[in-house]
Amino acid sequence: MPQRLDDADRILFGAAYYAEYQLEDRVETDLDLMAEAGFSVIRVGESVWSTWEPRDGEFELEWLAPVLDGAHARGISVILGTPTYAIPPWLQVKHPELAAESATGTRVPWGARQEVDYSSPLFRRYAERIVRAVVGRYAQHPAVVGYQVDNEPGLHLFHNEGAFAGFLAWLEARYGTPERLSDEWGLVYWSHRITSWDQLWRPDGNTLPQYDLAWRRYQAELTSDFIHWQAGIVREYARPEQFITTCIAYPRPALDDRALAGGLDVTAGNVYYGTRDRLDRTVETVPLSEWTTTGVAGLFRQADRVYSSRQERFLVTETNAQSISGSFHNYPPYPGQLQLAAFALVSRGAAMIEYWHWHTLHYGTETYWGGVLPHSQRPGRLYREASELGRVLRTLGPRLAGYRPDFDVTLLFSNDSKWAMEFFPPFARSDGSGDRRSYLREFDAFHRGVVDAGAQSRIVHAEQLLARSAAELAAQHPVLVVPGYYAASDDVLALLGEYATAGGHLVLGPRTAYADEEARARAEVAPPRLADAAGVSYEEYANLDEPVAVRASGELPLAGAAHATLWADGLTPADATVLAEYEHPDLGRFPAIVTRAVGAGRITTVGTVPDPALAAALASWLVPEPVASALVATDSPAVTVASGTTAAGERVAFVSNWSGATAHVTTVRPVVDAVSGETLGSHTDLSLEPWTARVLVAG
Repeated sequence: MPQRLDDADRILFGAAYYAEYQLEDRVETDLDLMAEAGFSVIRVGESVWSTWEPRDGEFELEWLAPVLDGAHARGISVILGTPTYAIPPWLQVKHPELAAESATGTRVPWGARQEVDYSSPLFRRYAERIVRAVVGRYAQHPAVVGYQVDNEPGLHLFHNEGAFAGFLAWLEARYGTPERLSDEWGLVYWSHRITSWDQLWRPDGNTLPQYDLAWRRYQAELTSDFIHWQAGIVREYARPEQFITTCIAYPRPALDDRALAGGLDVTAGNVYYGTRDRLDRTVETVPLSEWTTTGVAGLFRQADRVYSSRQERFLVTETNAQSISGSFHNYPPYPGQLQLAAFALVSRGAAMIEYWHWHTLHYGTETYWGGVLPHSQRPGRLYREASELGRVLRTLGPRLAGYRPDFDVTLLFSNDSKWAMEFFPPFARSDGSGDRRSYLREFDAFHRGVVDAGAQSRIVHAEQLLARSAAELAAQHPVLVVPGYYAASDDVLALLGEYATAGGHLVLGPRTAYADEEARARAEVAPPRLADAAGVSYEEYANLDEPVAVRASGELPLAGAAHATLWADGLTPADATVLAEYEHPDLGRFPAIVTRAVGAGRITTVGTVPDPALAAALASWLVPEPVASALVATDSPAVTVASGTTAAGERVAFVSNWSGATAHVTTVRPVVDAVSGETLGSHTDLSLEPWTARVLVAG
């Protein structure tokens, strides 16, 4: 078996490298520059099926050999990709029916990538042939340490005939009969009851949330099945020490990251984030795009999500080097931000940082997705910063053997609930339409509060909770925040109640437990299954068009203005203690936050989506003394302290200044600078220059 990344004693560092995209033969030059920059890994080969197989059944496999040979000669490892996500033109011409359908009968046009229905048996025959050819040729090459099968799977929900037939078979296996499905989905509504499977309508015109949730679950299973099938082929060739993964783009619609990663050796994710002022903790900025995050908390949340897929260290297969996205998004990072972002990812469990990509392309869709080298191909400021980062990561790697990130607060994540809220959004956008990002807006509000309070988070999937007893969960995860767990299973809800009784602090957010596993609104007092234990209930709720001021009425540490946003549950306490109240002529009838002791633990109910100030105050109340506060103290809003423990029993703290001004921190106990080797006593004042970080180690 491949070495577990939790035990790894080095941090892989490098970039995706496509010698075939260069305008001239630069392999030796490029690899020399990579070696000088401290690169230890490159990713190759996944995007060029038409280069591997330019004509049907005719393979050209030797062009990559100089890259692998040169990398090995310089001590650079290689992740070999399979090219199944970008099919060649000859296959499109020969089999146009392989095109994915974004709606029934509406084919995804050729000319981009990922246009194919990979559930098709015909496609899989061609895919298997190219995978066996490429992997069979290079599996024994000493440079190859692992494989990336496909790339960012799950882009499309397939409406093809074969996919829909598979959906009907999936439903029959799950529900048994059309009559049972009709009962479970409530198809009596609007005369939708079916008595045979061929009566089920296509998803294009569907208006029922239960249908949509099943459709999304099925589509995610298609993605996992394809990747696991391909991984099985690669395992026939892979050496025991080589790992198999795929790079996950977490916003993909046909994706259950936990299930997908569970069939691989390691999780690998793509982390793209806003740079420049979007990484300044002292200012608020607007998002750059829907597939990048904005703010330091957003960057940490991405890392926490990748960690959550397998609850272990992970690979970052793609992240920003220079500007990223369209030709109109030109935001190269400020000096120092490359290292800050890399440290943030490593602090949350990354065992590899790999840039997209080595050189900036001179043609194609991604002409302005900046690589480590600019269009001139001459090393510049970003190359120099990457080189310094490579040196630092080489130094840190052995010290981080067995590293596991600390956490103060655990947040439950639910793909089912995210899908359900995409279909039935509880929140509105500014134009009044439903916001398909409703689940993430709520989740991110609570997650950001943890980061802003100086604490650290761990994300777990609902399914992962069931592997532990209530007592184990209470001991391992003393604070568990459950935001927007809408499509909630009976088993998980029962466990949550038991968790609180066993000594855990359970925090419920809006919409949690409101529906069951079929996304049916529960015919119970809300919050269902938990109202009695929480000492509170509600029967009405309201959208908030504008933020509503909230004041503390108990022990909640509200130092300044704080607001409720998007939503307000009409909480009616039975014997719960009120922590915060709305300042509003009508909503003032209800508390915004209440809490109640239950058994050996506590349940806190939050009836709104907190703004950053309210979320941070709540997190500070939940965790008055974060783990990292035992190492470093600071009152600077620009600074984060992210920490973890190593196999050697050391605690490592990444202390980062996310601003353009100097910040100060104070050591709480003696520490050693892991990079310089400097010993610092307790109560030492440290000055952090703009956009810099220190890595401190305590025994």
